[in-house]
Amino acid sequence: MMEKTITIPAGETKLAAIYHTNEENYKGKRPLIIICHGFVGSKTGVNRLFVKAAREFAKDGFNVLRFDYAGCGESEGDYGTGGFDHLLVQTQHVLDFAFGLEGIDPSRVILVGHSLGGAVALLSAIRDTRIHKLVMWAAVGQPFQDIVRIVGETEYSNSFYLPYIDHEGFALTNRFFRSLAGYKPFEEVQNYTGDVLLVHGTNDEAIPAKYSFLYHSAFKLRKRGRSDKEIIFGADHTFSSIDGVNQLIHHTRRWLASVLKQQQRTVFEREHEYQTPLFGCM
Repeated sequence: MMEKTITIPAGETKLAAIYHTNEENYKGKRPLIIICHGFVGSKTGVNRLFVKAAREFAKDGFNVLRFDYAGCGESEGDYGTGGFDHLLVQTQHVLDFAFGLEGIDPSRVILVGHSLGGAVALLSAIRDTRIHKLVMWAAVGQPFQDIVRIVGETEYSNSFYLPYIDHEGFALTNRFFRSLAGYKPFEEVQNYTGDVLLVHGTNDEAIPAKYSFLYHSAFKLRKRGRSDKEIIFGADHTFSSIDGVNQLIHHTRRWLASVLKQQQRTVFEREHEYQTPLFGCM
């Protein structure tokens, strides 16, 4: 298994990323997972969540790309001076870069998003029709309300008359908050026609577990696309316990195996649907 440090160009900003491959045991075109981290997070994740997940996914034959949004982790730029739209633009740059990677199967590129990254992943998948598989871990449903609640009403109010507020060392501007109000993932669910897995913990104090139920109900109303949901008892927002992270990865690996097997079967059936039988009536 190999882990390579790479740089992804995103306009004038360079994004730091780690690329996981396991070429020795898996040949041919490979499925790719791209991990989108959450609010003021990083490609490492709390308690190395994304590192652990990427390594497990690689064991199953996936290539995995995890990256830092601008101003996070090791990437260039500032996080809080932009807005939600900047996160979408950066994700699109990452997608375009990823589809150009050698050995990748373009029909099997999956977005995995955690927290705010879950909302970013959903909206990115809606806007990029190349994405047919989506995994949302403890996903934000109302970006503005959810992030204001996390930051605090007082700090948000301060952003109206201060150049920025200091949240855990991140300079968040009023523009950042205003941009969040322009996006409503719950209302855009119908525009995504691919398969989706929702995973949430019952002890999530940052983003309520009911969001996954609301998302699941909305996804079920679509005419196309599979929707599955897993609720992990006792898990917190970052799945930081040993049992929480083990269950999260287990459910995700099992779902990915299922939907990719189904996709492979569907492709096979379509390829053989109109073929003339080798032996038939003359």
